Amino acid sequence: MIIERADTADVPDLLALQKLAYRSEAAIYDDYTIPPLTQTLDEIGVDFERQIYLKATVNGEIVGAVRGYIDQGTCYVGRLIVHPDHQNQGIGTRLIGAIEAHFDGAARFELFTGFRSERNLYLYQKLGYREYRRAAVTPALELVYLEKLNE
Repeated sequence: MIIERADTADVPDLLALQKLAYRSEAAIYDDYTIPPLTQTLDEIGVDFERQIYLKATVNGEIVGAVRGYIDQGTCYVGRLIVHPDHQNQGIGTRLIGAIEAHFDGAARFELFTGFRSERNLYLYQKLGYREYRRAAVTPALELVYLEKLNE
């Protein structure tokens, strides 16, 4: 597996993988209108200009990705995705490590996930992230915000 910075030619594949990977999240909440599933190619293109995207490839196929950006000393990590056929192989762990290494100068890292996303919460906590707040988005969805200090 190779982890490297994605380029603009990867954007369509990243969006397709994002939509595939987030189907399981949508099923947890019975909501298929979540932003990762409704994001357009133009919208992800705008995100791509503002954020760093890292991709994981196996035999030339993108099997995972993560994005991040830094603001006032905090690296905001977003949309960690792994192809369903490649989950539970350490790809997510390696992608988080790679984005943290890319933003090594950050004082802290922050990410969020849904309160029912037990696999995500388990992974992030295993990687040293700690819950610091929750926010209700809808009556059925509460986001859990986690942080990790860069020591």
